[in-house]
Amino acid sequence: MTPLILGRTPSPSALTASRRAKELDALAGSREIDVLVIGGGITGAGIALDAASRGLRTVLVERGDLAHGTSRWSSKLVHGGLRYLASGQIGIARESALERHILMTRTAPHLTRALAQVVPLHEPGHLARGAYLGLGYELGNGLRRTVGTPGALLPGPGAIGPGTTRRLAPAVRADGLRGGVRGWDGQLIDDARLVVAVARTAAGYGASVLTRVEATSATGGDARLRDLVTGTELTLRARAVVSATGVWAGGLDPDVRLQPSRGTHLVVSTERLGGSDVSLTVPIPGSTSRFVFTLPAPHGRTYIGLTDVPVDGPVPEIAHATDAEIEMLLGTVNTVLADPLERTDVLTTFAGLRPLLAGEPGDTSDLSRRHAIIESATGVLSIVGGKLTTYRRMAEDAVDAVIRRDPSLPARPSRTAAIPLVGAWPRHRLAEIAAPARLVRRYGAEAPYAAALPDGPGAARGVTAQELQWGVMVEGAMSVDDVLDRRTRLGLVESDRIESTDAAAAAFARAGVDPL
Repeated sequence: MTPLILGRTPSPSALTASRRAKELDALAGSREIDVLVIGGGITGAGIALDAASRGLRTVLVERGDLAHGTSRWSSKLVHGGLRYLASGQIGIARESALERHILMTRTAPHLTRALAQVVPLHEPGHLARGAYLGLGYELGNGLRRTVGTPGALLPGPGAIGPGTTRRLAPAVRADGLRGGVRGWDGQLIDDARLVVAVARTAAGYGASVLTRVEATSATGGDARLRDLVTGTELTLRARAVVSATGVWAGGLDPDVRLQPSRGTHLVVSTERLGGSDVSLTVPIPGSTSRFVFTLPAPHGRTYIGLTDVPVDGPVPEIAHATDAEIEMLLGTVNTVLADPLERTDVLTTFAGLRPLLAGEPGDTSDLSRRHAIIESATGVLSIVGGKLTTYRRMAEDAVDAVIRRDPSLPARPSRTAAIPLVGAWPRHRLAEIAAPARLVRRYGAEAPYAAALPDGPGAARGVTAQELQWGVMVEGAMSVDDVLDRRTRLGLVESDRIESTDAAAAAFARAGVDPL
């Protein structure tokens, strides 16, 4: 994909306000498209890319912003499937390892990195725990080898001594420490950035990616759409309508039965954990397959997660952590810390809702993360279940289902396993990109173009004026909240939001765009 060339025509992947207006006007006179995707999270964006890259005329609509729902509230991990091995789900574990491999080596090397996971071992019982954990990590390493991920990218696991454990995780208490186990997994720079990259890549293949457009009703052959900016409505005919609306799927198709599960994270200062850049991984008491882990994050923050709590009743627009979840996460991680964290150390929290398929009553942590495609009585195809790591395979399966249902559509195979996302560049050559390392981590090969934008007021935590403006000019941000919450994540901590609001508004002015 050719990035934005300053002073020339924007690239086909740029999501701009003018492009949105033109594409909405074109839809008003459109006779029929091939695929309408409802939902602008990672699954919907993935479906749009898969369909468009097969040559299908594709439109994606999202009532909010890209990554507005669950996709921005993940743990930012690219899982290799270790947890699924522990519960005997061999197929989904291998699928996870393969999709991790594709993301880290082909499609998004610039948005991913290897993350060391350190499990401290304190006496008593350290030998038995170490042996059990070591076996699990070795099984996961076996999956890594079978899918071809090189050991230079994700090294094999191994035992480490007390000194190395505390060097990697300085906040771990020394009393009773007998060493640790170190494994490796993948980590995203940011989940919302992945969604934006996938959506822009889809746009580069000709998909219309339209945010602030709501599907008020849908059947398998058409949908009623409302532009939430202007209030204009239109009926769009499509040969297939796919709902990728996650936990809100029941709003379009009452036949879809889900058991949402809430996953909560805490946000603390990385300094409070000794500046560690590894994932401190702590087994949850009484479980052999669940852990609380710390996750190094941008802006000098560390996330601590993850809960798995069933959610009953109406699905909220934004989920919130409960006191019980906060206490559980703090209590678990504090079992290994020299200086336990307190509630006052928690800067904020965030929570997302997983769209798990409903099963028998019980613990949602036991429900399968496998995805499913459900056809409603009206013909709408809903894709539910799954997880962020396997979004590409979910999208491939969804488009395969569309083609099977309508044999008149071209039966081309999926290409997305070999399509680099915008900004992708070989990992071993990322250092060659002539831009600050911070921008390379966020934009990859597009970093020099972002850095060349005009200067202006910067935001909190070192976020530059250029990053803010890039979100407006290229990444489809339509409001200050879009920039702060999903292009830079500065909105996560309220003090950062307040410090950055004026700079984000100024970015719209420099881009010549009026924010919503």
